[in-house]
Amino acid sequence: MLLRSPAMKQMLPAMPLATLFLVTFVVPLLVLVFLSLFRTPQFLEMGPDQYVRFFSEGFSLQVLFDTLVLGVEVALLTLLLSYPLGLAYLAASPTGRTIITFLILLPLLTSTVVRTFAWIVILGREGIVNSTMLSLGLWDQPARLLYTWGGLVVALAQIQLPLMALPVINSLLRVDRNLMKAAEGLGASQLRIFFTVILPLTLPGAIAGWLLVFAAAVTAFITQTLVGGGRMILMPLYIYQQAMGVQEWPFAAALSLIFTVAVIGIVGVIGAVSRRFMRGIDAA
Repeated sequence: MLLRSPAMKQMLPAMPLATLFLVTFVVPLLVLVFLSLFRTPQFLEMGPDQYVRFFSEGFSLQVLFDTLVLGVEVALLTLLLSYPLGLAYLAASPTGRTIITFLILLPLLTSTVVRTFAWIVILGREGIVNSTMLSLGLWDQPARLLYTWGGLVVALAQIQLPLMALPVINSLLRVDRNLMKAAEGLGASQLRIFFTVILPLTLPGAIAGWLLVFAAAVTAFITQTLVGGGRMILMPLYIYQQAMGVQEWPFAAALSLIFTVAVIGIVGVIGAVSRRFMRGIDAA
């Protein structure tokens, strides 16, 4: 009788996806919660000691803060790069649009490991950047670009750029060109047209891309480790060290849960604020 009900029939197509979500996300998450409640790596006693340890250690809090800041900076940089790229796409011919789309999608066809090692070559002391600057006489000696915060932000921004560029371009394509022509006819400058017409109308795509890039950047273990170096400790590497290096499985589980809650919390807050902001724009 239950299977014959209309509500159940509507839910049946979603059952395989719901089962996959349960097995691959909910069950591992519950296992992490269970492991994080043990006081010692020997799994003898239970208590909130791992969480107390995290919030009482300045080092752990700093690692979490640095990781979240990294995600914000990478997302902002990709946002700044995506709008000129999107405007160039709008102004391009059909052939030019095809080329731009291909260049955006091309990195997605290459392994993240390969792209990360490419950035190691580019940012190295004898890499392309240093060699070019030295040959032009702009630098007296090779600059330290690899294993730096700036180098990591740039590398992650290039790797995650498609996640931002595609939503922004899609939003730009939906903007009515007559609105821009009307603003131009009323004497608005190109900069004012961008901030008063283009940016508000494309904000949903920009926010969606920002959230995607932020979530991808803060969890990019390979790029953070190889480009940032072992001396730059961020949450993915910190969790790996605790789990595999010192075998502190309960603390590693607690770190994973706290990191997950922090990322989901920021994504949720940004999403809620953006929806309220968009409702305000629509009302105006």
